Formats: sequence, structure tokens, C-alpha cells
Amino acid sequence: MKRTFEVNPWTLTTHDLNPTDKRLQESITSLGNEYMGMRGMFEEQYSGDTHQGIYVGGVWFPDKTRVGWWKNGYPLYFGKAINALNFMKANIYVDGKQIDLAVTKPDDFEISLDMQKGTLKRTFSIYGVKFIVTRLISAATKELADLYYEISSTDGNAHSVKYDASIDANVVNEDSNYDEKFWQVLSNDTESDSSYVSTQTIPNDFGVPQFTVVARQGFVGGNKTNQTKTDDQVTDTFEIKVTTNKVSTFEKRVIVTTSRDYDSNEATIDASSKLLSQIASANYQDIYAAHIAEWGKRWEKADVQIEGDDAAQQGIRFNLFHLFSTYYGNDPRLNIGPKGFTGEKYGGATYWDTEAFAIPVYLGVADPKVTRSLLQYRFEQLDGAKHNAKQQDLAGALYPMVTFDGIESHNEWEITFEEIHRNSTIAYAIYNYTNITGDRDWIEGDGAQVLYNIARFWADRVHYSARKDKFMIHGVTGPNEYENNVNNNFYTNWMAKWVLQYSIDNYPTVNDDEKGKLGITPDELTHWQEIANKMYLPQADVEINGEIKHIFEQNDTFLDKELIPAADLDPKIRPINQHWSWDRILRSPYIKQSDTLHAMFYFPDAFTEEEKRNNFEFYEPLTVHESSLSPSVHSILAADLKMEDKAVEMYERAARLDLDNYNNDTADGLHITAMTGSWLSIVQGFAGMRVRDGKLHLAPFLPSKWTEYSFRLVFRGHVLEVHVNQKGTEIELISGDSLVIDLNGTDQKLD
Repeated sequence: MKRTFEVNPWTLTTHDLNPTDKRLQESITSLGNEYMGMRGMFEEQYSGDTHQGIYVGGVWFPDKTRVGWWKNGYPLYFGKAINALNFMKANIYVDGKQIDLAVTKPDDFEISLDMQKGTLKRTFSIYGVKFIVTRLISAATKELADLYYEISSTDGNAHSVKYDASIDANVVNEDSNYDEKFWQVLSNDTESDSSYVSTQTIPNDFGVPQFTVVARQGFVGGNKTNQTKTDDQVTDTFEIKVTTNKVSTFEKRVIVTTSRDYDSNEATIDASSKLLSQIASANYQDIYAAHIAEWGKRWEKADVQIEGDDAAQQGIRFNLFHLFSTYYGNDPRLNIGPKGFTGEKYGGATYWDTEAFAIPVYLGVADPKVTRSLLQYRFEQLDGAKHNAKQQDLAGALYPMVTFDGIESHNEWEITFEEIHRNSTIAYAIYNYTNITGDRDWIEGDGAQVLYNIARFWADRVHYSARKDKFMIHGVTGPNEYENNVNNNFYTNWMAKWVLQYSIDNYPTVNDDEKGKLGITPDELTHWQEIANKMYLPQADVEINGEIKHIFEQNDTFLDKELIPAADLDPKIRPINQHWSWDRILRSPYIKQSDTLHAMFYFPDAFTEEEKRNNFEFYEPLTVHESSLSPSVHSILAADLKMEDKAVEMYERAARLDLDNYNNDTADGLHITAMTGSWLSIVQGFAGMRVRDGKLHLAPFLPSKWTEYSFRLVFRGHVLEVHVNQKGTEIELISGDSLVIDLNGTDQKLD
């Protein structure tokens, strides 16, 4: 755990320029607007350790799968987000001396991320000149990135600032294929009022389209003295006079356009010029005001307010800020990468995290069309999922663990072949959307193609054990990735059983057109029911706190391990994934994230309180929470079991996982999809939000550290505001017709 920013409800501020923490600061102060984003690196030269990262949504590269021993069914390529051209690059000189804060320590240093306004401000003084730099990635104009400089004298003398503003296509990725270049320059030029670089991804052998990205820079203020270009860069040079009695301002505006929206390189270049011209008459205050107004609309729906614990308040806002910076449903072709625009780890692809953790949040804080876009994303990639299943010689559809286009892009066998529980979570998302919104159009229309092809996969993936007269699933990796190639993972089996039963129960209401496309026979449905009825679910009696209690066994051999609690481990070897060999981890009893408990997180009402308590008390002490997705699940289950201390402990870890660098890996980028966990912990955990038979249920409690909390909730055309304090709970209907909800077991009508 390492806290590098001051605790404040709306801002993240530090006055410490520590080279050791530079990458950590860059991750935490990233900006984005769904269309594009960047890490919080400096624009100007910084010769110390830094990760210059700029990424464009939906732009990626397919790289050949490289393994020493090829196995049938391996993906031919793995996809990855690639570092885009650097349109923030600058060399800045004061009276001929170049600014490099790694070499010359500045005075009055400050970095401050304003989460309410979506801006990053940096202040420093050097060589007698003070710089205040405000950066934004516009929420109002998706293609716009803006840098605004306020420059003044600190020593009473006049100074000359030289500013070389560049767009540089000579960039490389850090996370994979180190130093390999993925871009070729199509054209670049300097014009009277702007300059641009047009780049295209290098050719690939897999039929994936090459992407074109154009960046064009324009300026307000300063005296342009020169323009130059090289093979992969353009530079506009300005002189800015700094007088003794006024603040000089200088603004750089960058427009980024891509082939995702335009048909040719020429059209993409022309669009960048037109868009820059459209904002030429706007001053900086206009651009700034439009941007913060859009953020204001988001916070109006989604803000969670906590009184009595500023660290908790900062944590939930930090997480919502970065979640919305990554995705807000404006482009159904996009999805949510685990690192968003903050780093390259995990390749920037779509994981099961979206359906498991992100969709439940968007259902509560945004219009349902945002979730429909995420569901549509999976429908559009159904052909790819069918291809993945066929690669494994199986029927139906196998949704990928990692993807940009529906085709599996993960090249580790224990994931590609075995972590197939991800398939059930796609079906769970359909259920979740239908249950919370009450809208059945999706499951009875396009969604039927997704759901029933997933069911067909499970019906083919199981095998029948004559010895036990049960259906089983062998050779899998469950959510606990610290075990591979296990048999009868409880969660995988339970979810497969649920998918088949849910599919059977909903089949009568599916549209006739969809039924015709599916061609499901009565015999097929009968077989699915047989599997659901006879699915093997491992169970056992174990000792918990001196008593024998019944639990669901994580897999067939889990209880044969040496079951030493994680609390008994030497703190010096935590996290274990950074200290132990993989072999040792696989042989250990330690659980990376919720596994057996994950079914209870999805379906708390499907298990008795005794079942949830026994399994929680057995498995949580063995859980090392080395997945960013883990703390929130345990917080919600602990809250359900009235274990307040554990619920709050896990919330604090979920809310400040990146802010306090719990897992010592935030320097690589933030855990965007895990950031949903803080909202889920409050709303589903502390407030006990459930939807049963179409009715909203709430059963809130107030953590003892807090004096009050409140949040807004979107539910079936209504917006509610929930206030919880030491006196109890008040619920206000903000919009929508009158509504009856269940509050602590009693119906309450809201008008």
C-alpha cells in the first residue's frame, strides 16, 4: 500500500516529484473521453523513467501468436492496443535553457487532477518562470485534446520561452514486443495555421483492417517562428514573451481522426482540418466550459456522496471518473479494456469483466441504452464466438476471454482452452439487463441468438459420468487463476447448469423468427433439462472455527491441499504472484479472487444464508485478493451476511486499490473494470440493492466510520436518490411516475 496523493473529495493533488513514483503518478492522472486517452506524462522533455502512452479507442493490432509448442485450437493472433502517435510532445526552453524536470528540480511543483471537471493541472517554476498547464480530453468534442499554458515571471525579470510543439509517429509499445514499431507514416505536412501527421498500422497477415490515425495541431497565442518536418514528425516553433507584469497564455489544440469514422486517408485528413476550423473561433473558456458541462451531466446522475470519510469519498469518485473516461456508451463498437487508456497491460482488449462488473454499474447510473450497446457488442461478435467454439471442436458459441473482434486473442492455453466460465457471464449480462430494466426485447430478439448458442456450447462441453450418473466438466480454470486444469470447478458447473435452465425457462417467449434461426428441437431442450437436473456440484463437510460445516468444494481436489490461511503468510512475500514460482502458486491453497463465492455474488437469492456464510468463512481466509476484481465481491457478500467490518475493509480496498497501489502494479496502468467494484460495494453491499420479481428492494446499513452516504439510482424509467444516515434511510423520487419499492422489508410508495 502506497499513498502518493493528498486526500480530498474532488481532487488528487501532490507536490512531490519523486522519480520513483513517476509512472504511478502518470497512471493515476490519466485522462480519456472514450474516444481516446492518455497517461499523465509530461509534455516536455523528461529524461527520467516515464511511460509515454496515448491510445485511441478501437485501434489495435493483431500480432502472431508465438509459442514454443503449437497446439490445435490456439488463436492465430493476439490483439493489443498500441501506443498511438505522440501529439503531446514538446521541447520547452527558458532563455535558451531546456526544461527537463528530471535534471533540474522545479519550485512550487504541483499536479492536480480535478475529477469533477475532468482536467489535469500542473504547476511548476523554473529558471525564473512559472508554468500552469491545464490539460483536457474534451467530453464535448470527442476528437479534441487541449493544452492551455499560463506563463508568468517569478523573479521580476522578462524572459523568452521557446516552445517546440510536435506530433511524433516514432513511438513503440512497452508491454509486449518491446521497441517494435506498429505505425507507418502515410503523409505529414506543415500548413499556415496547423500541421499534421497521418499514420497507418503496418500490414498484418490475418485480414484485420489497417487503422489510420491522423493528428492535427493548431495554436492560439505565441509568435510562430518556424515549422519543420521529418519523416515521422512535424514541429511548430513559437516564441512566447514573458513580461514582468502580466500572464502570457498559449494554447495547443489537437484534433485526432481515424479510419474507424472515415473511408480514406484523404477523408480522415480533411476531417481533421474541418474539425479544427470549426473550433477556431471558440476561445479557451468556451472549450473548457463545454467540457466541464458534459462532466457535470455525468456526475448529476452518478455521484456518490460520503460524509465522515474523505478517503472513501475520494476513492469512489476516482473510480467513477476513470470508468466514465473509458466508456460512456457513445460508440457501440467499443467496449471496456481492463486498463482503459492508462496503460498497455492486458492489450486493451475486452474481457469478461465488462459483463460481470461494468454492466451492473451502468444499469444503475446511466440510460439503459448504454448497456444495450454493450450487449449489442457481443451480438455483433457472435460469428467470432462460433468460430472459437469450432476451434475447440464444440457446438454453439464460446465467447473469448480476450478480444477486439470476437475472435479469441489470448495465447495462454490455461486461459484460451480452459477459462470457459466466461461464457456464462455473457448470459448473466442478458439476465441482469432483463431483470433490472424489465425490458424483454433483447432476450426475445437478438439476445436469443447469443443465449442459446452459449447453451449449446455447454450442452456439448459437459460429459456424462456413468459411475456417478452425473454430468461433469473437466479440464477447466475457474475464476481462481491460481489453479489450472481442474475437474468440476463448482462455479463453472453451477453457472453452466444455470445457463441451461435459464435458456429452457425463457424459450417459450422467444420471437418466432429467432426460433427459426436457432432451429432448437424438442429433443435438444429435453437433453438440456437432463444436464441441468444431473449437473455434478462437488460438496463436502469441513471444519470451520472448530465446527463441522457443509460447503461447496471449489473443485474435485481442492480440499486435498495444505489449507493454511493467507493471514499466516509472511507479509514480505505478498503479493505471492510477485515472489513465488507459478508451480508453487498452483500447488498452494491460495485463491486469487472469488471462485465458489462468485456464484453467490451473481445470485445471492439462489443460496441460503447458511450456505453463503459457511462458504464465505471457509474460502475468504484462503483468498489473497491479488485480482483487482476480488475485494468488491467479498465486500458485497460480507454486507449480505451482516459482517460489517469485513464489508468495509473490502470496500476500502476496492475503492482505493489504485490510489493506494495495493497490489504494487498500478504503475502499469489503472484497473478500470475493477473500479466498478466500489460502486457495487456501496449500492449492492451497504445499501442491499436487489431486484426481485420486478420490484426494487433496498436494505441499507451505515458503516460506523461514516456519518452519511447518498447515491442516485436509475431504475425502470425512474431516478431515485437514496440517503442513508444515523437516523435511517430516506428515498426521494427525482424523476418518473410513482413507484412502489421494498425498503427493509416494507413496501414504500414514492411519488
